[in-house]
Amino acid sequence: MLSENIKTIRKAKGLSQEELAVKLNVVRQTISKWEQGLSVPDSELLLALSEALETPVSTLLGETVAEPEADDLKAISRKLEVINLQLSKRQQSRRKTAHWLFILIAVVIVLITALLFILNSPYLGWNYNDPETAVLGTAFHSFEWVFIRVAPVVLIGSIVGIVMTRRKNA
Repeated sequence: MLSENIKTIRKAKGLSQEELAVKLNVVRQTISKWEQGLSVPDSELLLALSEALETPVSTLLGETVAEPEADDLKAISRKLEVINLQLSKRQQSRRKTAHWLFILIAVVIVLITALLFILNSPYLGWNYNDPETAVLGTAFHSFEWVFIRVAPVVLIGSIVGIVMTRRKNA
């Protein structure tokens, strides 16, 4: 059992006898003897073997470890295909959402800019002796001042985002 388990787990981990021997600081022939059942590792090497193969000692000493069969590999392959398809759909959905969000941001910026040009800074003619008008005028002017300076950067970023998230027909 131990010999079969060592060989099966080593192969499942994709290790050669030489690679496992290097990990355990033994010669390759020692691994070969263990796998042929001609000798067994002492307790210290058994623990090191367990760590090298990332397998509990009980598994090494326990029942025969079943090798993955072709059907198991096909089932795993099918599951991976489904997962890849789901991830692809999720990525496409996120890309589409981001694309429309960038378009919305660009449209809102253009509309607000057009509205500001149409209004042509109406607060300039207001009577600032009235405290409410003064506060509103200051707030409106502050918004306009910040918007005019930030909007071009956001608009360019949105246009770049639209281009980067467009659907590719390849």
